[in-house]
Amino acid sequence: MVLGGKKIVLGITGGIAAYKTTFLVRLLVKAGAHVKVVMSPSAVDFVSPLTLATLSKNPVVTSFIKEEDNTTSWNNHVSLGLWADLMLVAPATANTLSKMAHGSCDNLLLAVYLSAKCPVYFAPAMDLDMYKHPSTKQNFDTLTSFGNIMIPAESGELASGLEGEGRMAEPENIVQFITDHLSTQLPLKGKKVLITAGPTYEAIDPVRFIGNHSSGLMGFELAHQAATMGAQVALVSGPSKYETKHPNVVLHRVVSAQEMFDKTTALYNDTHIAICAAAVADYRPEKPATHKIKKDSDSLRIDLVKNPDILKTLGERKTNQFLVGFALETQNEEANAKGKLERKHLDAIVLNSMQDAGAGFGTPTNKIKFIDKNLTITAFELKTKADVALDILNEIIKRIYAS
Repeated sequence: MVLGGKKIVLGITGGIAAYKTTFLVRLLVKAGAHVKVVMSPSAVDFVSPLTLATLSKNPVVTSFIKEEDNTTSWNNHVSLGLWADLMLVAPATANTLSKMAHGSCDNLLLAVYLSAKCPVYFAPAMDLDMYKHPSTKQNFDTLTSFGNIMIPAESGELASGLEGEGRMAEPENIVQFITDHLSTQLPLKGKKVLITAGPTYEAIDPVRFIGNHSSGLMGFELAHQAATMGAQVALVSGPSKYETKHPNVVLHRVVSAQEMFDKTTALYNDTHIAICAAAVADYRPEKPATHKIKKDSDSLRIDLVKNPDILKTLGERKTNQFLVGFALETQNEEANAKGKLERKHLDAIVLNSMQDAGAGFGTPTNKIKFIDKNLTITAFELKTKADVALDILNEIIKRIYAS
């Protein structure tokens, strides 16, 4: 699932190996990637844009002008380049490789390449003498010096009828190459991350409970982003409608604070990073009723007792774990968050305020401040919780690799 959710621009150039890109698109989509195809003008002579659009589930672009619309609207190469998490040029002909190396820009594919801010992979495809020619080798060196990643050609039967090196890598080998390369770049590869999410429900009787408005979305986004970064994630969630399909996430469902305490503490020793994003109830009814409480009087007394403090317990048991808590505040926000950070022996705390529109429970967005144990504060603007999760994990990564 390294490619799961990745946005990939596939650039197809005019070589006979272009026919293999139908299989390549299918494999990328099967791996969970979102694929958009851009073709050089000559590539359409080798493979149908309609076929690639059907397989990728996205329109295929071949020129700057949207000629099919009979208008003067244009295909925005800049937005395509910015959209992509990675770009793959396959097949990459000698002609296109030369233009990439020297900054030529006479078609949409090259304009997207020159606009891309993401890693660029290229899979050469040409006859063996072209592949070995000094000018081609120089172009390879130039492109790799730019930071582009070459997927070496394979040996085999070539379109000329000759046998030798220059054949585009098979689609499954291209996908495996990119997967292996990305895996080595993952910042949390080999790390075990423990995350708590959602509310807890504390039973009053068999049908009623004490709870809160937490949806669990923040914790689930943290789990997904950590897994995408290579971590093995244990997600302990209270009642929540959210699910996770990432193979690197093991979801443990709990209901009460005591159940969350038991599961979290059991997993904690074997953890490198723990992020407690759950909104755990501070108190629970001392004696939940065995049967539904009837409305027999005008008032009802429920005696509450404290729940175990999960975050404080983890802080006291901390050895080498990097421990992060959350603080949702309504007043004296920074002071309260810093107090919680110190009392509970945390390495960092994520502060969000109910005073900020779009932050807190039940929203798809959040606005946070990340405060570390040195009381260094990093503030972020309002973002989606997926982007907030990425910010939080990046701040953690900065600190665990700096120590």
